[in-house]
Amino acid sequence: MLSFGQVIAEARKKKGSSQKDLAMRIKKEDGAPISPQYLNDIERDRRNPPSEFILSQIAKELNLSLDYLQILAGKVPEDIQVEQYKPEEIEAAILAFRRTLRKAGE
Repeated sequence: MLSFGQVIAEARKKKGSSQKDLAMRIKKEDGAPISPQYLNDIERDRRNPPSEFILSQIAKELNLSLDYLQILAGKVPEDIQVEQYKPEEIEAAILAFRRTLRKAGE
């Protein structure tokens, strides 16, 4: 299985974009672009995955699922944060998720 950074790098290369070009299109919360070095560090798994603000832009630019990137990054999507649900609801959802993945792998 590819790491978070490897998925980003592979998708960027598949799209034919350089790190510099992609970095210029990804904006931080203050509106400034991220640096190519920051993107390089992400792709080489030398940094923690970025914030959801940046992650959503990367997903859009590279035509990747934000949900998939969040799972790779070890994050729970904001719309299903744990505090919104009872423990038994979370457990049931995870069991259903595992069953679905097992069936997909058959």
